[in-house]
Amino acid sequence: MPTVLLPATPLLGHVNPMLTLGRGLRERGYRVLVLTGRQFSGMAADAGLELLPLPPASEIVPPVGPRPRNRVAAALEDIVSIFIDPLEAQHDALTSALARHDVDAVLSDTAFLGALPLARREPSTRPPVLGVSMTPLSVVSVDCAPFGSGLAPSTSWFTRRRNVQANWFLHHGPLKPLHDRLDAELVPHGVPPGSVNFFDQVTAYDLTFHLGLAEMEYPRRELPGTVRFVGPVRPPPSERAVPAWWGELDGDRPVVHVTQGTLDNADLGKLLAPAVRALAREDVLVVVSTGGRPVADLERALAPQRLPGNVRVSTFLPYDRLLPRTDVMVTNGGHGGVQDALRHGVPLVVAGETEDKPEVAARAAWAGVGRNLRSGRPSPARIRTAVRDVLGDPRYRQRAQQMARATAALPDPVDTVAATLEERLGRRTGGASGSVPAPAARVRRR
Repeated sequence: MPTVLLPATPLLGHVNPMLTLGRGLRERGYRVLVLTGRQFSGMAADAGLELLPLPPASEIVPPVGPRPRNRVAAALEDIVSIFIDPLEAQHDALTSALARHDVDAVLSDTAFLGALPLARREPSTRPPVLGVSMTPLSVVSVDCAPFGSGLAPSTSWFTRRRNVQANWFLHHGPLKPLHDRLDAELVPHGVPPGSVNFFDQVTAYDLTFHLGLAEMEYPRRELPGTVRFVGPVRPPPSERAVPAWWGELDGDRPVVHVTQGTLDNADLGKLLAPAVRALAREDVLVVVSTGGRPVADLERALAPQRLPGNVRVSTFLPYDRLLPRTDVMVTNGGHGGVQDALRHGVPLVVAGETEDKPEVAARAAWAGVGRNLRSGRPSPARIRTAVRDVLGDPRYRQRAQQMARATAALPDPVDTVAATLEERLGRRTGGASGSVPAPAARVRRR
């Protein structure tokens, strides 16, 4: 039985897809080890997978103190604290796992930067290291504006020149401290300085599976063939009990689902509360998911207004049963949720301003599957206008349904991953487990 190690950034939006892949590989005869936060041990057990808990030193520690007002500075602070700061502890945990277990292949969340030193080693000295990308691609390209700008691509000569200049300026100016910080983490592990660009990390692996559609991603001439679009994961049917009001979803009113995701949801006044206010008098059924936050948090964000009569709220909702009944989804732009909506042909209204969410919103508008509100805290009037537009213009749903058909035409991502693993392992010397030594831990003084 071949053994596959799945390192995952300890965030729900990253762990969930990796567990879906892990469950599928287990069902296909693999032993699957998941390297992530201890808080996900129950979810791993439910999927029938072995959890190797990350040490406390790899926990994500939010920045303390006032947030930078400059958007670029705030984004850099998030990148460093969420992804780069844990790199050393992640790498140590990965090295330990490889030393203790006969691992035949590593299938890593590409945001788990602790896998980069292993991926950059000579292939003959390590197991195959494959990546799983679950965010919009950020590969630097002459065809695309800098990642985070939210600007759609263009084929004009002027736009390409703008892209080249803007990318050069950013990467040699405001982004240089980020690249220097990443180099400082990687160089002690033998990775040459400047050889890994944070925004090009998906190209650092033997092969990367992108959990999205090519139709939802900007064309790039620089994108290597080692990045494959395999579509969103297909989780098993949910066994979660549905709320008592579930039957109302099959009524005559259009269903508008509103979500602020599971990460940027500390302040439900950003999107959930204004969306509820926006749709309070509309002839729609508003179904709100708080992403695990207490319903009382939404009630406080709405105060002194009470929940309107056309609003139903739950902490979590089973998407496999909700989305087939949904007419439009209002979201803050979580990549996984958007891909799931499109898998079911649901058009979108997107309001995102943190992490990669502005890029998700921009791609939704570019692909014609929804409206981009260009704000993470839109007014009720803007939300209401956008929802009316998406419900009233059939082109949004038609385009979303095209994405659903494109997804259905792809094999299950687990089948694609399993076939690739079989091919890669078959190339090795007999596919023998444990034949490749684990990387030696590097001692670094700070």
